Amino acid sequence: MSWLLNSSIGRKFIMALSGCCLVLFLLFHMSMNLVSIISMPAYEMICAFLGTNWYAVAGTAGLAALILVHVIYAVILTLQNRRARGGDKYASSNLTPAEWSSKNMFVLGVVLVAFMLLHLYDFWFKMMFAELFHIEDIMVLPEEVGSHMVMLFGSPVRIVLYLIGIIALWFHLTHGIWSMFQSTGINGRTWLPRLKCVGNLFATIVCLGFAAVPVFFFAKYMLCGA
Repeated sequence: MSWLLNSSIGRKFIMALSGCCLVLFLLFHMSMNLVSIISMPAYEMICAFLGTNWYAVAGTAGLAALILVHVIYAVILTLQNRRARGGDKYASSNLTPAEWSSKNMFVLGVVLVAFMLLHLYDFWFKMMFAELFHIEDIMVLPEEVGSHMVMLFGSPVRIVLYLIGIIALWFHLTHGIWSMFQSTGINGRTWLPRLKCVGNLFATIVCLGFAAVPVFFFAKYMLCGA
C-alpha cells in the first residue's frame, strides 16, 4: 500500500478517487439546490431533515476529510510537477479552455477553496454550525432558509462572487473529470476524446444547475423588492 503514498501514480490515484467522491457530492448538492427553485417548502423540509442529525454531521466530517485529502495531494502533485519542469514555463497564448484549465488547475483550486469558504459562511456556518453550538444570534432556521436566500442573493456582489466560483468550478471539472479516468487507466485515442466530451457535458450541466439558484433568487429579490 506504500505505493499510494510514495509514488506519483499512487498520488494521482488518490486524487482521482477523492475527486470522484467530490463529483458525486456536487451532483447531489446541485440536485438538492434545484429543489429550492421548484418548491421552497420541500427544500426547507430537506434542510430540517438534515439539520444536525448524526448522519448529517458524519457526512459533513467525511466530506471535509475528502476535500482536505484532495487539496493536500493537489499541492504535493503541483510542487512535484514544477520541480520536474524546472524552468520550463507554459508560455503559449493560444490555449483552448481545456488546455488552459489543465495548466491552471492549482490556481482554479485556490479560487474554489475561497469560494467554498464563502459558501460555508453563508449557509453551513449559519445553519448546522450555529445549531450545533447554539449560536442563536446568527442561526438560520430551516423555515427561514427561503427568506435568507432571497436576502443573500439580492446582493449583486454576492451574485458576482458566486458566478466567478461556479465558472472556476466549470474549468476545474472539464479537466478534472477526464483526468480522473485517465489516472485510473481509462485512456487511449478512442476513449480520451469521449471522456473529455463527457467531462465537458457533466461540468456544464452541474454548473448551470448551480448558477440557476443564485440567478433565480436575485431575480426574485428584484421583482419583490428589498
